[in-house]
Amino acid sequence: MSTQEQKIKELLELREKAKLAGGTKRIEVQHRKGKYTARERIDMLLDEGSFEEFDMFVSHRCVDFGLDKEIYLSDGVVTGYGTIDGRLVYVFSHDFTVFGGSLSETFAAKICKIMDMAMKVGAPVIGFNDSGGARIQEGVKSLGGYAEIFQRNILASGVIPQISAIFGPSAGGAVYSPALTDFIVMTRSTSYMFVTGPKVVKTVTGETVTSEELGGAGVHSTKSGVAHFVSESEEEGIMLIRKLLSYLPQNNLEEPPLMPCNDPIDRLEDSLNEIIPDSPNKPYDVKDVITAIVDNGEFLELQRDYAPNIITCFARFNGQSVGIVANQPKYLAGVLDINASRKAARFVRFCDAFNIPVVTLVDVPGFLPGTAQEYNGIIIHGAKLLYAYGEATIPKVTVILRKAYGGAYDVMSSKHLRGDINYAWPSAEIAVMGPKGAIEVLLSRELETIEDENAKAEFLQRKEQEYKEKFANPYVAAKFGYLDDVIEPRNTRFRIIRALQSLATKKEINPPKKHSNLPL
Repeated sequence: MSTQEQKIKELLELREKAKLAGGTKRIEVQHRKGKYTARERIDMLLDEGSFEEFDMFVSHRCVDFGLDKEIYLSDGVVTGYGTIDGRLVYVFSHDFTVFGGSLSETFAAKICKIMDMAMKVGAPVIGFNDSGGARIQEGVKSLGGYAEIFQRNILASGVIPQISAIFGPSAGGAVYSPALTDFIVMTRSTSYMFVTGPKVVKTVTGETVTSEELGGAGVHSTKSGVAHFVSESEEEGIMLIRKLLSYLPQNNLEEPPLMPCNDPIDRLEDSLNEIIPDSPNKPYDVKDVITAIVDNGEFLELQRDYAPNIITCFARFNGQSVGIVANQPKYLAGVLDINASRKAARFVRFCDAFNIPVVTLVDVPGFLPGTAQEYNGIIIHGAKLLYAYGEATIPKVTVILRKAYGGAYDVMSSKHLRGDINYAWPSAEIAVMGPKGAIEVLLSRELETIEDENAKAEFLQRKEQEYKEKFANPYVAAKFGYLDDVIEPRNTRFRIIRALQSLATKKEINPPKKHSNLPL
């Protein structure tokens, strides 16, 4: 065997050693938990044969606590780039078989390298998180490594899409990198996120709680809103990431991909003419409206089980990617509360950062009243959504389906917040408040003078009807130009598509500033 052949043989052996990571026994343990290895996840995510790995031969530099006798190639994280549907992405994947996926100085440096590369070339970054946290043996160097990653998450925010897949534990400082990214995917039963674990919680507060109860996928998809998607398996989670990326541009300087569309733009949907109930207090499912108007009835919903009184989703109109925000009358009558405001505000800001037009479907009776909301800052949180719409310079198309009352009318992408094209259905009711509440305020003195209850009820009913005829319709707003048109519901798809086409060359620039001071 020649010297050259010997060196090639040595290279191939080293590659095989690196791919074995923590060894076959630890790989088997990972599989028994229903989890895949770092490289298996990357292979499932990327187009076949497209992965180019970086830093396979990197190993840690720590010699304390016996680590000099335990050295693994790749040092617990696999990094590199590849393609998804032919589009470039950068990826890192924690390897739980090496020191429990714990982060070291060199581990962090590998991630920072691909993040820097992604920023240079303008490509998304996807991270598979499956880690026991900081590598304790390395002390402050591992903490510094986390902060280096955080800094890059911050600089990349709004420049390239960042997606975090939580496919195992993510605890302590490790949770803040995913929190800084745009989207978080968790797997049910095998992933969790928390700042402090159950043992610390027990010591400090006396609470007894499991990892799942403290930070499992169920908690973060329903109570905290941290997770945007929850999958039943890693395969499903990876499929969700691929689908999500299909709606997004590569970076903030590009437009989202335009897909071929076989759904006619002038398709009439007669069911929409009858979807609004006669009673203003009767609910309906706004998802039925979304399904009826978007391409082929397909949309990708975010945070499905969190703040269900508002819907946020990606969809397409004539092949063009859009974000949809819609009040959901099926839950809490579609009212805006703290969680709904935060959920929608972040979604609108993401769309604005990445040149994705926003279509807003409005049916909102107002903001949720009560001490719980006021004490927890509904004013500030509601202002976030107001701010997001007012700040956004992307095309904004609004359709008022039914109620648009009070400050919530303003907040939901009204003409006054630079809504570009604002439509309403004939069923729209645009006013400061609902008829009953308005009459009770406006005619309170007259009502006090009527002693007979039947006469009072008759008087109320008559005045409410007068109020409805005068204000609870779209034509007053249309008279002032606050609506561009009142449209027939079955034509909604066609009118939205035409509106988006007309706005394709829209240019709007906010005043120069270092950065805004939004109400956090």
